[in-house]
Amino acid sequence: MARAIFRDESPLGDRLDAFELPDLPDSVTVRELIRLRVREEVARYNADPGPSFRGLVRPDDTEAELNGYHMRKRRSISWERQADIAERAFTRNGFVVLVGDRQVEDLDESVALTGDPEIVFIKLVPLVGG
Repeated sequence: MARAIFRDESPLGDRLDAFELPDLPDSVTVRELIRLRVREEVARYNADPGPSFRGLVRPDDTEAELNGYHMRKRRSISWERQADIAERAFTRNGFVVLVGDRQVEDLDESVALTGDPEIVFIKLVPLVGG
């Protein structure tokens, strides 16, 4: 079994949050990587719901804040719904995924997890007026 480090970076390369997932298969698709990441971050939030959610994509009924989303009401979040939103965001260039030093571009692309790679997520910011 493999393990991977999931890390967020700003578009300028600043390191943000990171966490490790052990016991992963040796090969997964980009879709599975995204869903694994979202399931983990939602499970961590749901275990101790607070006023802010720090995740890959914005949950319903939240307001954006620095490095996360303000929850108007503390509640559980559906990881499946968040994963579906994240898949759509990936296909619309809402964020970039790097495995090691290589950008992956297709949800069905297979990724080898041998060697304990870092999986980097970079959220892209839409340009005003663009």
